Amino acid sequence: MATQSHSQIASFIWSICNLLRGPYKRNEYRKVILPFTVLRRFDCILAPTKEKVLAELPLLYGKSDNIVSESLTQISGVPFYNKSKLDMTKLLDDPNQIAVNLQSYINDFSPNVAKIIEYFAFPEQIAKLADSNLLYMVIQRFISDELDLSPAAVDNMQMGLVFEELIRIGAEQANEEAGEHFTPREVIKLMVNLLLSPEQDLAKSHVVKTIYDPACGTGGMLTAAETYIKELNRDAQPHLYGQDWNKESYAVCCSDMLIKGENADIHYGCSFEQDGLPSHKFDYMLANPPFGVEWKKQEKSIKNEAESLGYNGRFGAGLPRINDGSLLFLQHMISKMRSPAEGGSRIAIVFNGSPLFTGDAGSGESNIRRWIIESDWLEAIIAMPDQLFYNTGISTYIWIITNKKEAHRKGKIQLIDARQFYHKMRKSLGNKRNVIGDGEDNRFDHIDLITRIHGDFIHNQQMEFISNTEASTATVSKIFNNADFGYSKIVVERPLRLNFQAIPARIDRLDSISAFAKLAESKKKDPAEKQWEIELGKVLQELYKANLSCMDYTVYKNRDQFLKALNQMLKQQHIALPAPIIKAVLEALSERDESADICKDAKGKPEADTDLRDTENVPLTEDIDAYFKREVIPHVPDAWIDRSKTKVGYEIPLNRYFYVYQPPRPLDEIEAEMKALEQEIAELLEGI
Repeated sequence: MATQSHSQIASFIWSICNLLRGPYKRNEYRKVILPFTVLRRFDCILAPTKEKVLAELPLLYGKSDNIVSESLTQISGVPFYNKSKLDMTKLLDDPNQIAVNLQSYINDFSPNVAKIIEYFAFPEQIAKLADSNLLYMVIQRFISDELDLSPAAVDNMQMGLVFEELIRIGAEQANEEAGEHFTPREVIKLMVNLLLSPEQDLAKSHVVKTIYDPACGTGGMLTAAETYIKELNRDAQPHLYGQDWNKESYAVCCSDMLIKGENADIHYGCSFEQDGLPSHKFDYMLANPPFGVEWKKQEKSIKNEAESLGYNGRFGAGLPRINDGSLLFLQHMISKMRSPAEGGSRIAIVFNGSPLFTGDAGSGESNIRRWIIESDWLEAIIAMPDQLFYNTGISTYIWIITNKKEAHRKGKIQLIDARQFYHKMRKSLGNKRNVIGDGEDNRFDHIDLITRIHGDFIHNQQMEFISNTEASTATVSKIFNNADFGYSKIVVERPLRLNFQAIPARIDRLDSISAFAKLAESKKKDPAEKQWEIELGKVLQELYKANLSCMDYTVYKNRDQFLKALNQMLKQQHIALPAPIIKAVLEALSERDESADICKDAKGKPEADTDLRDTENVPLTEDIDAYFKREVIPHVPDAWIDRSKTKVGYEIPLNRYFYVYQPPRPLDEIEAEMKALEQEIAELLEGI
């Protein structure tokens, strides 16, 4: 067979899907194609050593699993083996038992491969293919002379490209759910560029670098980072680490790594509850965690860790809202940074807009942002175009986090506005309508441009760029001090001013006040006692109201004077009111009155009116007292700050910093457009 490109091989493999039409939907094709490709590749790799493995098996009878595994992998020359006498070609010799024999063949693989096939949920597909009389034909196509997946015909690198192409096609076919496990390759390329471009030691001979993704999906980010390093230095030794709790994505990732012979350590499970690499630290970390996904299932373990370990654990800075765990991923990654003394680490992570500003001062999100910024770890945030991802059209942001900032970046944060850096796709894929990079016809490469802007580190950098066919000039980069994103949230209080009057309308309000209403309630279990207590309470209510009616209709603008008059009346009536009822009376008979005297507490200090309470966000770069005197006192001279309630918050309102005022269109232009629309509507109505 003539040498084929990886695209040609992938196209042939995907053409096998033609057999699946009917029993399978398009978004289900990958459930068959990917595991069969893995099996066929492994089958071809093990073929030259199969007879030696089978000859060795009797000699290993009764030996421990570790000894068996070590011996057979030594013979196979790869980190897996198969003990079955069958191979994929021999499966066709017994068409009636093909499903049973295929499952038996899979079960005889080494545990690492058997686990991968299990996580593909492949037994279900075997049964479905057998029931549809398709299993024989699918295997026949995979072992045909047209498809040679042996290492002699397709080396590990090319096979990796084939498998990645199949992953990409499968994700695009299932575009309604692709974003759950597939990040567009051009986004990954940009993240890797931003992460690795400042690194000076990647060119060192045989440099060893560790790369980690806690939500690795199919492993695209890990592979892209490795490729970048290898392009810079072919002698470099990247070690890949990852974790994912989607079984299919985990299986795809592990398959891809085994197929390419990668030095990879991939774990299955939730990174928060079952950290597969608890003691590891990494040079580089990348992630595209799911947007806006709740963490209620992990709530107990996460809260326990936060409360028991604090900053010695992963979540000491704070916990975000239960319905968005994005910042949990970032905290998890930060916990795995190498110390600056060990060389430090760099992190690139994709978020939606929520982590930028959601959460008020003192909230979990704000406290996490505060911890990151005050630790001087946030290097840059890049605002990306919308409609880049397959399963969502929302805008996204790439955060660059590091504890090894270059000297000129220390204490600074760079914001980059790349929202207009994209090309329109000729054909959309799900919600993906835009692409960054050089586009579909090798036009302007936005990835290189964004990487260069990041490297330039220029405040108010102006740049002319091309978006689709239009050329524009805009501010694309701004540099801020860390403190520019912080603020003190102060509570502004104003004094409580009330007047009091014992008129019928106010006395009737007592019925709606809890303490007064509870007089006619009972917790007794005995019905007779319960009823007696309720009736007694009603009598007391009427008595209290009748006594209040004895007061005149004088309007008191001083609470102490009213209390004095009230007590005199009660003394004359020989009645004593409990403290809760006195409080209820004051509440019912009062109304706010700006002309009334200020109500004061037992220490003579003004009481605050909760209805007039307000807050102000004072930038950390400003003096609170000076701000209060300038911005508040001129409007409300009697206000004061309750300093016990002051909280520090952080937010990153990126859109505000890059906002460009757009003047409204001229009125005559709007009027002309409205008239044209009215004319169009009139013509349409005439045609009905």
